[in-house]
Amino acid sequence: MIEKRQFYISGEWVNPAASQDHNVIDPSTEEPCAVISLGGQADTDAAVAAAKAAFPAWKRTSKDERLALVEKLYDIYKSRAEDMAQAISLEMGAPIDMARQSQVGAGMGHIKAFLTVARDFEFIEPLGDHAPNDRIIHDPIGVVAMITPWNWPMNQVTLKVIAGLVAGCTMVLKPSEESPLSSLLFAEMMDEAGFPEGVFNLVNGDGAGVGTQLSTHPDVDMVSFTGSSRAGKLISKAAADTLKRVSLELGGKGANLIFADADDNAVKRGVLHCMNNSGQSCNAPTRMLVQREVYDQAVETAAEVAKSVKVGPASEAGQHIGPVVNEVQFNKIQDLIQKGIDEGARLVAGGTGRPDGLNRGFYVKPTVFADVHNDMTIAREEIFGPVLSIIPFDTEEDGLAIANDTPYGLTNYVQTQDGARANRCAVELRSGMVEMNGQSRGMGSPFGGMKQSGNGREGGKWGIEDFLEVKAVSGWTPGA
Repeated sequence: MIEKRQFYISGEWVNPAASQDHNVIDPSTEEPCAVISLGGQADTDAAVAAAKAAFPAWKRTSKDERLALVEKLYDIYKSRAEDMAQAISLEMGAPIDMARQSQVGAGMGHIKAFLTVARDFEFIEPLGDHAPNDRIIHDPIGVVAMITPWNWPMNQVTLKVIAGLVAGCTMVLKPSEESPLSSLLFAEMMDEAGFPEGVFNLVNGDGAGVGTQLSTHPDVDMVSFTGSSRAGKLISKAAADTLKRVSLELGGKGANLIFADADDNAVKRGVLHCMNNSGQSCNAPTRMLVQREVYDQAVETAAEVAKSVKVGPASEAGQHIGPVVNEVQFNKIQDLIQKGIDEGARLVAGGTGRPDGLNRGFYVKPTVFADVHNDMTIAREEIFGPVLSIIPFDTEEDGLAIANDTPYGLTNYVQTQDGARANRCAVELRSGMVEMNGQSRGMGSPFGGMKQSGNGREGGKWGIEDFLEVKAVSGWTPGA
């Protein structure tokens, strides 16, 4: 049993003010694999006080000084990549090969991307030629509470922490209590890199406890949260009394528009993308909208692909999917699959219960529903499991209307070989991101949504700007 009860506050590993043990469950076995402590108000207060005390000096450091420390962190992260992969695989069930390649790789990629973007980022810039003595100063917002989810631990931690560091902010990280081991390892890396005391702090806890304490804390200037839309609303309400900035990256119900002229791999690509990370990605294309002319073939292909997806323990090598994170999530997914059956969707792959041969662990069958109507529960709610809903459409306008008929607006997808149509769809889709024909967004592209998918942007220069205040200055003396 791994024991990690301490928090990282003001450059030191400290014991919690009061003991409150929490077991971390290995979702592959349903057995405890580690024990951590959940923090209380005293721990939260200590971490915030440390960040507040460190802010004036950290704010005054130069960009080059901050980037030099981030570069050291990058080298340490690379050197401990296998440790990180093992931690993520154990705590949240990512198959070890996927943990090494995608989970750890996401964090590494974001650190590198911020280093590249930050070198050209100007914290003081002219307003314009019409006002030669005006300047726009980008000031760090101050102390930031960073609340991260369990599904892509290092993806979210690095998107927040590195951008905040580059901006000149100090911070308190509260990782998910479901996947804390990777963040505790990250804190060890921050310590080894030599960041000044109090710049980075970590307190474990749950949302109702430390999460709420950070959201309401008068000395926290901003909350950056990634998680469910339900939790995002609660955080926004909790933060309202102190008028702190709240940046939210929330859920999604992405539509994947597959037109009749889509390439031959479009359906397979869409199914595998939906099932990746056991369906536990907010930007997963979980609604496959297929043009009527190719609908029957698409359903057949999707069912075949889903049936070919292997499910197995996270510790085993291979290109399979692992369990979902915990019993609550498993039961929620089972209930929603049953709801799809009860509401009349046609089950063409998967279904309720565990896959054959897996009697223990939170394993879900890769599931595909056809003949789904967009008002069905499985088309409205974020399932966060390996469950795909296929919906037919007729015209481009029809497909766009169905795609946009959702409370979410994170990522949508378009598959067509008609470039003009693809561009029209990208303009009309109401989402923060659109990916077309299997082409991933480039390094430094902003990640975030609209509507109930949130209001912030992470990654690239937009990610740094999220942690900055804009100050307008007149009467600036050039060259002084």
